[in-house]
Amino acid sequence: MSHDLAVARAATLQPIAAIAAKAGIPADALEPYGKYIAKFDGPFLASLKDRPDGRLVLVTAINPTPAGEGKTTTTVGLGDALNRIGKRAVIALREPSLGPVFGVKGGATGGGHAQVLPMEAINLHFTGDFHAITAAHNLLAALIDNHVYWGNGLDIDTRRIVWRRVMDMNDRALRATTVGLGGAANGFAREDGFDITVASEVMACFCLAEDIADLEARLARIVIGYTRARKPVTAGDLNAAGAMTALLKDAIKPNIVQTIEGSPALIHGGPFANIAHGCNSVIATKAALKLGDYVVTEAGFGADLGAEKFLNIKCRKAGLKPAAVVIVATVRALKMNGGVAKADLARENVEALDRGLVNLGRHVANIRSFGLPVVVGINHFTTDTEAEHRLIVRRCRDEFGVEAIECRHWAEGGRGAERLAEAVVALCESGKADFRTTYPDEFGLADKIRAVATRIYGAADVAISAKAAADLQAFEAAGFGRLPVCMAKTQYSFSTDPTALGAPSGHIVPVREVRLAAGAGFVVAICGEIMTMPGLPRLPAAEAIHVNAEGEIEGLF
Repeated sequence: MSHDLAVARAATLQPIAAIAAKAGIPADALEPYGKYIAKFDGPFLASLKDRPDGRLVLVTAINPTPAGEGKTTTTVGLGDALNRIGKRAVIALREPSLGPVFGVKGGATGGGHAQVLPMEAINLHFTGDFHAITAAHNLLAALIDNHVYWGNGLDIDTRRIVWRRVMDMNDRALRATTVGLGGAANGFAREDGFDITVASEVMACFCLAEDIADLEARLARIVIGYTRARKPVTAGDLNAAGAMTALLKDAIKPNIVQTIEGSPALIHGGPFANIAHGCNSVIATKAALKLGDYVVTEAGFGADLGAEKFLNIKCRKAGLKPAAVVIVATVRALKMNGGVAKADLARENVEALDRGLVNLGRHVANIRSFGLPVVVGINHFTTDTEAEHRLIVRRCRDEFGVEAIECRHWAEGGRGAERLAEAVVALCESGKADFRTTYPDEFGLADKIRAVATRIYGAADVAISAKAAADLQAFEAAGFGRLPVCMAKTQYSFSTDPTALGAPSGHIVPVREVRLAAGAGFVVAICGEIMTMPGLPRLPAAEAIHVNAEGEIEGLF
């Protein structure tokens, strides 16, 4: 049994009503899913609107590597630490997708003594939110083909249907499919394909909606394809939004669970950050801000992806203004950015660490470009040395102009992140946050893509394919020019080359395809070889997951 699993199994969970009470949620507002998970209802959410907001703290990280960074672990540890030092803190996280659970990562609920529980339930199905999103998405797909089958009154051009199907699993074989085979009774044959559920525009609508009415309005605006006259056709034109919303009626309610130390955690929604916008739901974040004096949330992957989208999309759309940002880094990951192979990371290598610190420096500069104060959290591993930590602290102080704090929350829980919590409180109370976005709404769509590529990725320029450029012009002509852009790019590098570690500069970012997400309210730019349906690795995590003789799930860590 792994250490993480052993710690999770040894924890004594409190009844969910006791956890909710800490956040000021009354028992009669809860809809329990067993003993330790609950949703809370719409009337209680509505009752929060006149309360003042707490302070929003974003946790992000350097570019991920196989060495591990521990962003969720740090988010949980920081939330516990804030509660330990007397602040009323609520944690707001994304729900795990089954794709990475069975693919590369295994579980996604933190680690060591900084975990959200019950781990097995959160990682596998949870309250069914993702299944509801999958069903709503595929209902729309079925209604499109059914409309065409029964006479195609909207004159949909089947060559220009852009609404694909989804499932919450990594399955490369479904990236490109053909539907409607088998004769006239099965409809009209056409090319189709699957994305992973976390890349679905329904997921984006779900996570950016303010309430159930806003969700239905967003779903109605989804563009599913175009007529033969090249006019957009929406889910509203198909009368699909009402039924889709009905499938999401319960899913839209935020979920509450607990950390090992009993801190309340809202876990709701979960778009990927490399192919979607990478943040938990606006509903959960805003609820947390009404329930806690401090809200600790995370954005997926490195700050060039999750944090950029959190700030340029979610905060822009929802009117959120973070008070401080934590950038998580590890000695191991920084050494990998400095050229050290994974097998050699346990050995001290100050020279490689020194080279790899450029990655952290770029992320610090990027977050500061949003007008936000930054602190670096060094997520401690047992193989770290004092010399390596001293180097990070010194370069952060002298070169990057930020404080770097060693954190031991994995081993010690909230106690191991108290110094980080105190630094975060000081940044929040300093009033230094002066939030601004990378580009204004008035920029053209191509200029917005270029702004992210040059200002965040360090690129020299973008290379937008002829088809993508024509589509961008068409989106603008249709009135979508003021939307922000959602960059679909590899998480492993500032460039579109996943092997280009460190802080590459002067590269060209290729944009091969763009997709309009009118319901979500952004335009997706697909860069390089990024796939919206991932594949499983050579040795998927699923091969190590099983149920033991006691009926417990093993292998999620």
